[in-house]
Amino acid sequence: MLLPVYLDLLAGAERALAVSFRMVATGHAAEADVFHLCNTLGEQCEQHVDAIAPFAQRFGSAGGGAPERVDVTALGAARSGPLGMLRDLQDLYALASLVESTWTVVQQAGQAVRDAELLQTVSAALKQTELQLAWLRTHLKEAAAQALVAAS
Repeated sequence: MLLPVYLDLLAGAERALAVSFRMVATGHAAEADVFHLCNTLGEQCEQHVDAIAPFAQRFGSAGGGAPERVDVTALGAARSGPLGMLRDLQDLYALASLVESTWTVVQQAGQAVRDAELLQTVSAALKQTELQLAWLRTHLKEAAAQALVAAS
């Protein structure tokens, strides 16, 4: 069973997303909504990591079972200015999309092993991740207008 591989990937991706949300919050603190919501979303991601832990224990360690280990890394440093914020939001969106698709993969495995507790955890986290993506899409649209038209 390779489910532990994806649980490890998911935990790493959620950790990277949490760090990245917080980095963007700090880097763009002048934008109050970005600061507060990115910190809140980072906290959600940390809660997701905690929620994954019992299943990682239940299903065992990934060990050397993965043919190729792909680590997910957090964003580097926040960029400056309106164009920088736009790019940071795009990077967050890409990372959150990876998290969403990984939750979906784990959901399919949960259905296959008929683990109701795992499915409940996945469902809750997936809904929050979808809301994170919705907020990012909306804010990308707003930031694009500011960065590409109003700032010039």
